[in-house]
Amino acid sequence: MMNLAVLAGELSSAPEIRLLTSGSRLAQLQVRVPTGPPKPTGKLTSVPVTLWDPPGSIESLAAGDVVVVVGTVVRRFFRTGRGQTASRVEVVADTVARAGDQRRRAALSRRITRELAPVLRTLPEADA
Repeated sequence: MMNLAVLAGELSSAPEIRLLTSGSRLAQLQVRVPTGPPKPTGKLTSVPVTLWDPPGSIESLAAGDVVVVVGTVVRRFFRTGRGQTASRVEVVADTVARAGDQRRRAALSRRITRELAPVLRTLPEADA
């Protein structure tokens, strides 16, 4: 089994950086991605992304920047201000890179290929 999320899209807004009481930093981003493979429909959806202890370069990102995100999908439960339980599905990123950063993109591509290889070997061959 595998939980690997790969997003490539534009930031809806600048990242929100918070300093937690534990001393950890948390960056929250909204990444707009197309909704319709295999043919893009022109519709976009905004995916929430969390990055723990982000590098300083995250603070230089702005709305409209194109990024590549690699991480895992997580469903998080929390209490609302009214005391009710709510949940949120988000991508917890291991890496966020500007799409134009060729070196980082190449490293991400190698990682994605390496992690997907075992899964791809289990799939039946498609008829051409």
